[in-house]
Amino acid sequence: MKQRLLNIGKNSLKRKNLSVMAHKVLTRFKERSSEQQEEVREWCASKVEPYISFLQSLDAELWLETQNTCSELKTSAEKKLQALGKDLGGGGNYHILYFMTRYLQAKEVVETGVAAGWSSQAILTALQKNENNGHLYSSDFPYFRYENPESLVGYVVEDELKENWSLYIDGDENNLPRIEKDIQAIDIFHYDSDKSYRGREYAYNCMAPYFTENTLIIFDDIQDNFHFRDWVEKTGHSYKIFEFENKFVGVAGGFLEKTE
Repeated sequence: MKQRLLNIGKNSLKRKNLSVMAHKVLTRFKERSSEQQEEVREWCASKVEPYISFLQSLDAELWLETQNTCSELKTSAEKKLQALGKDLGGGGNYHILYFMTRYLQAKEVVETGVAAGWSSQAILTALQKNENNGHLYSSDFPYFRYENPESLVGYVVEDELKENWSLYIDGDENNLPRIEKDIQAIDIFHYDSDKSYRGREYAYNCMAPYFTENTLIIFDDIQDNFHFRDWVEKTGHSYKIFEFENKFVGVAGGFLEKTE
């Protein structure tokens, strides 16, 4: 614990890090409400459907490929993390991310929240198999409880995949404006960073000009607040909610409307 506090203190002394860390703490404090979270979880549970059935209905053969690839990904990632001896957290529903990147033949993918890199590895593996020069743009902010935290971002991502990867690690509010300069039309947008309502809203508004009628939008951990519910009600987007490891994933966008 003492070393963890020392690491946080040392890393927070960097001016850019301090401002991002302070913002995260204040936002979480303002938005925390266990009572509302229970209401949100109940809403999610009332809308949930099995993601495996949905993916199989789109392409059963691709689902088998997804299972095999993600099984290999999990084995490799767990081996690396066990050797590292640090808790970098789990990934989002990387099965969905791999499958949809392949199914849509995505060329431009943007994700927020990298951590160990489970989702990044899945997306990059799918992009490589697509063989269409696809690229992943990732935004993250390191776990500053560890020493040299920048070196841990995307730890499980294989080196051979990194040529199609642009990684930014100064927090969404600094990273997304940089990513905007390099993208034209986003095929898949995956949000898994700042869990606050404000953080989700900021990232969506920042990337929305680059969405097309076919863009697939994925929000992880939607049980944390009513952002996803409010957003789909406001936009009128078709949506689906899936459960993964006792958390909920919201999927929406023009692609879904064409499947119904």
